[in-house]
Amino acid sequence: MTTPTTPSAGPARPRQVTLAAWLIMGGSVVVVLTVFERVAGLHSLETRQSVQKFLSEPPGADLGVGVTEVLAILRVLCMVAAGCATAAAILGYQVLQRRRSARLALTVLALPLFVTGVASGGFMSSLVAAMSVMLWFQPARDWFDGVVREPLSEPTARSSAPATGQETSQSPWVVAPPIPRRPTEQAGPQAPGATDTSARPTEITLACALTWVFAGLALVVMAASMVVLATSPGLVFDELHRQNPDLASQGVSDATLRTMTFVVGGVVIAWSLAALVVAVLAFRRVGWARTALVVSASASLALLLLATLGQVLLVVPLAASVVTLALLVRPDVRAWYDR
Repeated sequence: MTTPTTPSAGPARPRQVTLAAWLIMGGSVVVVLTVFERVAGLHSLETRQSVQKFLSEPPGADLGVGVTEVLAILRVLCMVAAGCATAAAILGYQVLQRRRSARLALTVLALPLFVTGVASGGFMSSLVAAMSVMLWFQPARDWFDGVVREPLSEPTARSSAPATGQETSQSPWVVAPPIPRRPTEQAGPQAPGATDTSARPTEITLACALTWVFAGLALVVMAASMVVLATSPGLVFDELHRQNPDLASQGVSDATLRTMTFVVGGVVIAWSLAALVVAVLAFRRVGWARTALVVSASASLALLLLATLGQVLLVVPLAASVVTLALLVRPDVRAWYDR
């Protein structure tokens, strides 16, 4: 027995999903704002004294790191938390649109957001992670799968039904019409004046092109910087000390700068390569690749917002991330992947 519903209507959204999605979006915004405040006060006297106190007593005294290293780790954790929270806020909105790929991406982000969110307070990031996991419980799971469960018929009603020679039973659940997917073949010639549903939207081409340009640029610049640092470290350190003469007074050694540069450079290079490949798959109409590209653009947007506070030149890739994200979440772009 099937329920007569239109494909666009589907089952009603459970209140559990609505509550979880809004808590994910609101909590993610709070996490980003908290990270901004946390990063701005990392080098304050109060923060340094707190770190020194932590390192002077067990278990901090057994870590074998200094104040500078702890502050650098906290900064990286805060930036990662901000990137994950920004992506989670956008994915929370897509959850309201019954996007199963958004639910999966939120689940992937739950663990790193929970871990890195400790550096920015921990409560809101834990709330967002918990709400992401809640989306896999009933009745949210049935709603994402398009399943409408109906109560079993009463025994009295079943016994009073007329006998037909064959026992009839009512299914305890019925499946709503699935979300329309891309047709495997054309039903016939296209009607005059109708649009070509298989044509790739211009927004997809532009978003992928921006990703290829700026991800490729980041890959080249970071790889070149790491090569220069490996071959001529003195030149790099002299320039860094010229731009920020307070590095020595802050206890930041050349060895720390070298290690952090290689760690950050490796992450950026791996991220850029992944973005290039995902953009190719999104261009070829792979649905999950579009979601991955949304997450990547959201994370880069959050990180560039933090980095732009000290580097005006980063406004250009920041604007590219905003444009890419805006193009990928357009309804017509989502509809193209669903056909």
